[in-house]
Amino acid sequence: MRSILRLLLFFGLISGIAVPGFCQQASDSAMYAFVNHLISQMTLDEKIGQLNLLTSDMAVTGPTMRKEYLDDIQAGRCGGIFNAFGPAYVRKLQEIAVDSTRLHIPLLFGFDVIHGHKTIFPIPLGMACSWDTAGIEQAARIAATEAAADGLNWVFSPMVDLARDPRWGRVAEGAGEDPYLGSLIARAYVKGYQGNNLADSNTVMACVKHYALYGAVEAGREYNIVDMSRRRMFEDYLPPYKAAIDAGVGSVMSAFNEINGVPATANHWLLTELLRQQWHFKGFVVTDYDAIPELINHGIAADTAEASKLAFQAGAEMDMQGLAYIHHLKTLVEEGQISEDAIDQAVRDILIAKYKLGLFQNPYNRIDEGRAQREIMSPDKLAFARQMARESIVLLKNEHQLLPLKKSGTIAVIGPLANDQRDMIGCWSGAGDWHKAVSILQGIREAVGNQAKILYALGANITDDTSMLRQLNAFGGDIHPSPLSPQQLIREAVATARKADVVVMCLGESAGMSGEAASRADIHIPENQRELLKAVYATGKPIVLVLSNGRPLVLKWEGEHIPAILETWFLGTEAGHAIADVLFGDSNPSGKLTMSFPYAVGQIPVYYNHKNTGRPGNPNVKWTSKYMDIPNDPLYPFGYGLSYTHFTYGPLQLDKPVLMPGDKLHIRVTLTNDGDRDGTEIAQLYIRDRVADVTQPVKVLKGFQRVFLKKGESKTIEFTLTADDLRIYDQHMQYRYEPGVFDVYVGGNSRDVQQASFVLK
Repeated sequence: MRSILRLLLFFGLISGIAVPGFCQQASDSAMYAFVNHLISQMTLDEKIGQLNLLTSDMAVTGPTMRKEYLDDIQAGRCGGIFNAFGPAYVRKLQEIAVDSTRLHIPLLFGFDVIHGHKTIFPIPLGMACSWDTAGIEQAARIAATEAAADGLNWVFSPMVDLARDPRWGRVAEGAGEDPYLGSLIARAYVKGYQGNNLADSNTVMACVKHYALYGAVEAGREYNIVDMSRRRMFEDYLPPYKAAIDAGVGSVMSAFNEINGVPATANHWLLTELLRQQWHFKGFVVTDYDAIPELINHGIAADTAEASKLAFQAGAEMDMQGLAYIHHLKTLVEEGQISEDAIDQAVRDILIAKYKLGLFQNPYNRIDEGRAQREIMSPDKLAFARQMARESIVLLKNEHQLLPLKKSGTIAVIGPLANDQRDMIGCWSGAGDWHKAVSILQGIREAVGNQAKILYALGANITDDTSMLRQLNAFGGDIHPSPLSPQQLIREAVATARKADVVVMCLGESAGMSGEAASRADIHIPENQRELLKAVYATGKPIVLVLSNGRPLVLKWEGEHIPAILETWFLGTEAGHAIADVLFGDSNPSGKLTMSFPYAVGQIPVYYNHKNTGRPGNPNVKWTSKYMDIPNDPLYPFGYGLSYTHFTYGPLQLDKPVLMPGDKLHIRVTLTNDGDRDGTEIAQLYIRDRVADVTQPVKVLKGFQRVFLKKGESKTIEFTLTADDLRIYDQHMQYRYEPGVFDVYVGGNSRDVQQASFVLK
């Protein structure tokens, strides 16, 4: 460590002792001088070592490190570790790097912190349905604080892949189908994780993923190819990544998919021309797990040496667990196929990240056992997780005002997800402890106390599909089917329902049915659960369907027959409490869908901002673009969500009929809560360019506001548009605005809106 301290003193970065916030105060020139001097002292082997990211294995007792990887750290053949957390464990590994290597360069410690570290928030798709970007930023801030307290300095989040195919399991990790909202949420995550100064001990470096276009994998199948036009890339799929870059994200993870026939990890256009030359990204690029050797399976490389060359030349700087660079880059340099200057630049990007994180000043600045005990799962963090969980719930249906329930009488709580803690924290819950999660049954019991009688029946297993069960349990599903037969379970549930005044059915997916490598061709509620629901429905008892799931589901039968449906996603540690808050009206649901729910699987992909054909769908006309057996529209559209109160939108008012470049158009509407409860409405602004150089979507989201109104209260809300908001990519892919007529829409979802028009001169 002495050599690092001497360098810091030499470049004036510390004065005898560490100065808090020195990275923020030190000039860029001093940072580059320090890093360049360090690189000048490194051997080629040490440089390549910085490009090597190794995994820590996970055992029942916690993370463990393979003996050969410990040797690699000690020899300077490792730049970072992922899956390593816990202050004592991280300190042990950091001490090896700092005390035993020749140049004492500290390690990066990364982890998949996707929706919380140990205080688990709703899955990202759920949190997106809150439309609360400030809340999402705060959730990321809390996740960063806990992760940093647990020894981490790098998180593989946010995932900003726009997705329009709910068969793809990883829709759970993103923000849904809209590029505008997805961009705002991407920015919120980056700001929340990284704070104002990466050197602060409660920040972590974010890693935007999966760059790029991964949400458009063909057939919704994980790791599949992506094939789309350059136009669709720039109009729809690329904006959220660009928003994260503009927000200053420190690192980017390349995707598994190919783009225009070239896998992302070996795609020079993607990783260098677009990312660095056009978007001016200054951080470093890490591959996804084992992505470099997998270039052989793609058919673009004959062996790992060639794969290493292609990936490195494309711009992939750190190799995650592929062990390709550590074995092949030196030979490639010696053969003249890769220059050492290029190696230096990759190392420079990684060392700058470590510098900005404050690791050269204090490699242990995030390692503190006492701080971990104080920060992790503290009461204030759990309270905020409960708040975000409430905001993420979407009320899909509420016939005859069945909800909210009264805290009286007899309530039957039935279903495989009712008394389930394991699945409440959802997929990619990382270091979260499901034993600390609140089940729906527990939440309901605590909410009603002794005011109502609560009955419970399992009713069904999560699935009776033995093949699915094997797959889930092979990867930590921890699912233990009941010894009772499906028929016995249903009979028991029906008998329980008959004793109740109202039935709360808790159905959906297990956590392992969504997330990575969890694509599903059939996205109905599992068949055995649907049989249970139909049997209970036949009793004639009023039913509230509470859904726990990681993706939009096909709910045609449920939507036609069940009077009340709550979409609760996987809400995290405080799931049961949040669901009970909404069920009994202590909280009024305000969530709005950020991904359309299809009427049938055959519609997929279905999304609100589609384009018209020359023959738009008309069910009354034969020769139009439509299905013969189902509507074109989704069952529940983007932006949709009900409330226990009712909101009315007054007529749209535009302050001018003509918008000139450089001017602003003000759109006003009076929103009234004319129901009998206080509530929050998410008012949404959409536009349409009627005639343009290239065809345009039928609607495009351009703004929204979360508006809280007391019962009987009215408020005039205002949206502002400028010519810049109306820009499109023309036939030559120039981003500009065109004069013409524009429609503007305001409403509570993408379908139910009011319309006005203006002219852009």
